[in-house]
Amino acid sequence: MILSVLLFCLLHTVMAENKLVSVDFEIFGNVQGVCFRMYTEDHGSSLGLSGWVKNTRQGTVIGQVQGPRDKVSDMKHWLKSVGSPSSRIDRAVFSNEREISKLEIRGFTTRY
Repeated sequence: MILSVLLFCLLHTVMAENKLVSVDFEIFGNVQGVCFRMYTEDHGSSLGLSGWVKNTRQGTVIGQVQGPRDKVSDMKHWLKSVGSPSSRIDRAVFSNEREISKLEIRGFTTRY
């Protein structure tokens, strides 16, 4: 009985990590003119994620990331604490995180 409960919990955890999610982001700091968009696109693609990234007129970078929950979590960590080599990230805001049944975006692109 205990083994069955443990297996159920493990399976539930694995299934939850593999659910698809979508999240919007905005990154504040010195993130324009330092290849932040290019590195974001490359890192998102290397994780197998879909999404987009774009500079704003306010000097921030915005975008959206979609994919398995664990990979999106990795990307969120990268966006708030790594970024491009020459960037300085002061703050990362994530919003509208939601589960999705299928990817709504194909590939990872830079928008203008």
